[in-house]
Amino acid sequence: MLKDKMGRQLTKEEFYKKARNRLFNIFLDFELMLLRWAGCLPSHLLRKFFYRLSGMSIGSGSALHMWCNFYYPAGIKIGEDTIIGDRVFLDGRAPLTIGNHVDIASQVLIYNSEHDVNSQDFQATYGTVKIEDYVFIGPRAIILPGVSIGRGAVVAAGAVVTRDVPAFAVVAGVPADKISERKNKNPHYRLGRARLFQ
Repeated sequence: MLKDKMGRQLTKEEFYKKARNRLFNIFLDFELMLLRWAGCLPSHLLRKFFYRLSGMSIGSGSALHMWCNFYYPAGIKIGEDTIIGDRVFLDGRAPLTIGNHVDIASQVLIYNSEHDVNSQDFQATYGTVKIEDYVFIGPRAIILPGVSIGRGAVVAAGAVVTRDVPAFAVVAGVPADKISERKNKNPHYRLGRARLFQ
């Protein structure tokens, strides 16, 4: 008699589906471990090579600093001239799109999945995250599933973003609320080169 973790009896088809899912997750965990090791390489070119090999899309001139972590990298798309700081977590379990000329500071966490605390089996829910061009996200900010951050918006350090952020808004706090607006409504700067050996 086959049962799931909740003690519910499984059919053969359900059992085989769970077994395939478990094997897929073991492979994914192994891939993520290899990417974590690649994240320790002090070369942007080598790290990008391994990240792209895993299915991540990274635009021209973009850089990810050391020690970034991921879930399902094939779901992550990064535009051009975007710089992502060290120890950032990017979740690709649902589509994560990061635009051009985006500056994401160190230790930012971007999630596309969370548990439904009201579900009887604590099941996961998913939501696409979209970050448009010229956004700046400060250190240790957290972006939760289903959020869109509009063009040129600024997310202050330590903010927890639980809902959409309008274009050029500056948000801060827990949960993040609009505190001001960015004055430059026509940005056209380039971020330039990332720090070497970082």
